[in-house]
Amino acid sequence: MKTLKDIPQSKNKTILLRADFNVPIHNGKVTDPFRITKTIPTITALQKKGARVVIVSHAGKDGEQSLLPVAKVLRTMIPGLVFVPKTILSREEIDSFPQQSVILLENLRTEGGEESNDVGFSQALAAMADIYVNDAFSVSHRKHASIVGVAKLLPSFAGLQLMDEIKHLSLALAPAHPFLFILGGAKFDTKLPLIKKYLKVADSVFIGGALANNLLKEKGFPVGQSLIDCEAPSLTSITKHKKLLLPATVVVENADGTSGTVPVAEVVADDTIVDVGLDSIAALKDAITRAKIILWNGPLGKDAYTRGTKALLKLLAGSKAKTIIGGGDTVELISKLKMEKEFTFVSTGGGATLQFLADGSLPGIKALK
Repeated sequence: MKTLKDIPQSKNKTILLRADFNVPIHNGKVTDPFRITKTIPTITALQKKGARVVIVSHAGKDGEQSLLPVAKVLRTMIPGLVFVPKTILSREEIDSFPQQSVILLENLRTEGGEESNDVGFSQALAAMADIYVNDAFSVSHRKHASIVGVAKLLPSFAGLQLMDEIKHLSLALAPAHPFLFILGGAKFDTKLPLIKKYLKVADSVFIGGALANNLLKEKGFPVGQSLIDCEAPSLTSITKHKKLLLPATVVVENADGTSGTVPVAEVVADDTIVDVGLDSIAALKDAITRAKIILWNGPLGKDAYTRGTKALLKLLAGSKAKTIIGGGDTVELISKLKMEKEFTFVSTGGGATLQFLADGSLPGIKALK
């Protein structure tokens, strides 16, 4: 796989850069610029090669979100950036911009051909440029036109953030030991393969968030009204695994909206488990202290219940282990707390991180080879 260092000086050339600017936007303003910031080194490196840089990205699930708020943030980091409210420009339009210009186009997902990996749309994207760069790790698990289609049509290279993701997440594929794996969030069917894999690979696996509800129920503990996956297969072999660690205490929300911490055996019928108890986080201290590498994906609490996640972040920040953290909600919280520099690596990926950890690669990475 070729990287930015393999791109020659590119004066009079145009580079198509696939970024992932799918960031939280509320009332027309970006509330967490983490993914934007992570792409800046690649943009500036491409500018230094003398190229025009045309950036394509998406925002939101169905193309309903404009990238104009992203452009406003980008202009504070890349002076002179131009936002064009189109998904495709003609080559003549692009050539009218000076060399080293940076142009951001409108949300790719307003075009049906993006998600269907339409050949015609891939060709239209490729026609805008001479070179393609993928720096969108967090969407590289998607077989979309801007990820895999265009990579087949142009000389293709990996961006700096994409390479950084591969470098750090690969540490968990052949980890140093002791290795602690922590998994939270929901989507049990998506994460079950990871639980099975890392019970074999890691020395300890702690499961929190909604994922833990199914496992606690399998072990015979009451879960009240808590979210569970009713389609989940038998989990007996997992719950009996000696490496598995589950919360001993949980925060529950009662029917009247009040909340409190209880042992898992004392959850009642009207309770909903919404977070991991702080005692359960404190119980991880020994495993964290011994670990050489810690990988964590997914929050431990539901919605506004972040005490467990914050407590674990604080513990990990004081660890001497290599700490790698991913998952959109967790990363957004890290950004709000300004804790990014407290950890070895914070991944931009959500589903992409999970798939890379499970499979060791992604469609968007394979397309560059």
